Amino acid sequence: MASFASLNQKWALDLLMGCLKINGVTGKEAAIAKHVIATLINVGVSKNLIKYDKAHQEIPLPTECGNVIVTLPGNVKGPRLLFSTHLDTVPLCAGAVPVLKGKKITAAGQTALGGDNRTGVACLIYLAAKLMKENIPHPPITLLFTVREESGLFGARYLKPADLSNPTMGFNVDGRGPEGITIGAVGAERFEVEIFGKASHAGVYPEKGISSIMVASIALAKIQSDGWFGKIQKKEGEGTSNIGIFSGKDLTSAGDATNVVTDYVYLKGEARSHDSKFIKVIRQHYQQAFEFAANQVLDDQKKKAKIKFHYAQDYFPFKLKENEEVIAKTLKASTALGYDSILKTGNGGLDANWLVKHGIPTVTYGAGQNNIHTVDEFIDTDAFWRGCQFTIELTKGL
Repeated sequence: MASFASLNQKWALDLLMGCLKINGVTGKEAAIAKHVIATLINVGVSKNLIKYDKAHQEIPLPTECGNVIVTLPGNVKGPRLLFSTHLDTVPLCAGAVPVLKGKKITAAGQTALGGDNRTGVACLIYLAAKLMKENIPHPPITLLFTVREESGLFGARYLKPADLSNPTMGFNVDGRGPEGITIGAVGAERFEVEIFGKASHAGVYPEKGISSIMVASIALAKIQSDGWFGKIQKKEGEGTSNIGIFSGKDLTSAGDATNVVTDYVYLKGEARSHDSKFIKVIRQHYQQAFEFAANQVLDDQKKKAKIKFHYAQDYFPFKLKENEEVIAKTLKASTALGYDSILKTGNGGLDANWLVKHGIPTVTYGAGQNNIHTVDEFIDTDAFWRGCQFTIELTKGL
């Protein structure tokens, strides 16, 4: 890394490359969290201002550590600001080797890169370094590095707002660049379906069996034909849905032999919309379709499969009002830097969904990530640098 004395673009890129080299797939963030803390201390942040919270003890999936929270004092009076990003990457990033060529960072092999969200991580470390080194007028600031964002926004969901020292507004770094300011996003429900049929010999006594695979197939065919799968556009609302898992027990094969009527199937899916009520409508249509299908597949005694349908709110939709102070501050920073930023809503979940639910009005912008969750992922280094500069501008107090 370049000398700490020159916090220029090269220094920031070296910082980013260092973060990209560390594995930290969702749920396994301990190594990148330690790297972040060590780097923050190295740039001058007192270790007394850095802590882990206990969110990982509440998250219902194995998680190596809690969120990393840094509470920086201000040098001017003003309400506390929150800057957030997530530590984890999708599993496709495991083993990624970043390669910088020109103004683009890619992965050397057939993996995703991890710019989502190492760009945000490096951006916030750069922010801390600038505040430690230069006398930028700024109010108190909290930095939040969350865990398990990619597997369900769990770090943001299970944090305790009091641990953030009560910020009044938030800025979440997670996207392509500072020119697009996300002020709203969809909500989602996830659901699980278990179908309990009855096994029998498929050649000798097929009529004595109840095929869970056939029940699932009829249900999904009905969902498709009725227009409730994929992109959904109805008079009562718009949204999306998907079935992401179709398996047997413990995510093994649904069935294990062609001569046995399959007695068990497990499915997992989701419903999304900007309208909380319409999310429930989508999910209800799935539930009704599986109940309908169970009545279509009977054994020789007219018995049917048993359906267990479980669902839970994953995250809530939100849309900030355009007169919110956090939006005004964001647009002011954009104007100051000569950016032509636009306000938009997103169709993916963000940590901001839960931060807003926790009472912290939060906008989201980016720092260079592109083609995320694919082997074609890359980072635009100029956009990363613009994201860093934008973050600094947002901290400035009167």
